[in-house]
Amino acid sequence: MESPHGASVGAEDFGLKGPRGWAFRNVGFSAPPGSLVGIEGPSGSGRTCLLLALTGRMRATEGSAQVGRLELPRKAAGVRRIAALGPVPGVSELDPAFTVAEHLRERALLQGRYGASLRTLLRPRAERRAAARARIDAALEAAGLDPATLPKAERTSVRDLERLEALRLSIALALIGAPRLLALDDADLKLSPAERTEAWALLRSIADSGTTVLAVCSEAPEGVRTVRTSPAATAAPTAPTTEEETADAYAEAGSA
Repeated sequence: MESPHGASVGAEDFGLKGPRGWAFRNVGFSAPPGSLVGIEGPSGSGRTCLLLALTGRMRATEGSAQVGRLELPRKAAGVRRIAALGPVPGVSELDPAFTVAEHLRERALLQGRYGASLRTLLRPRAERRAAARARIDAALEAAGLDPATLPKAERTSVRDLERLEALRLSIALALIGAPRLLALDDADLKLSPAERTEAWALLRSIADSGTTVLAVCSEAPEGVRTVRTSPAATAAPTAPTTEEETADAYAEAGSA
């Protein structure tokens, strides 16, 4: 039975093939709502493409997957409505020139305009602003980011954030829309061992709160459910060698 919030995720013989060969193939797993799933493998092994396919952003060419009761790739649009992307290079990146406040206001505005019901849109402006602020505060708390601790509080530019702070901000932005599935790339990239421990503890807390989490990583910590990708099993000899190149190579053929 589905939880009231998180979405179950599963795949069977799931694969995506593009002009340069297989991005990933023969992926199979099952995770209940509120799970923390690490998509584990070396760079270039199709991790990012798998993440984007499971969130309805790329169209698989083989097998099937399910998010909640929505089947992929047939119900990709529905999956996109309940799945939010954290940081994914070239897809959902922070603008280094924006401040923390500008990013938060922009995301809350977009959520209020495109993710709200007609009844919500007809509420008085002051009430809508208060609701937006409440969504922002709840997302910041869930992401463990206190703007008061930043060098210039919410006026701090993204370029001045530490890597872990930027990760927390990206996650907060994704959580503003209260997604049932949160997906992020490079969860452990450029983090010290202590910071990696903090990052995984954060993702675990989000999953424990009911939101299913998919996190691309080089190596998931013990106790995290893992889905492994392997370049030897998935990539053609001419396949791209980085995640960014992989996403670019398959965007035209695999975009939903």
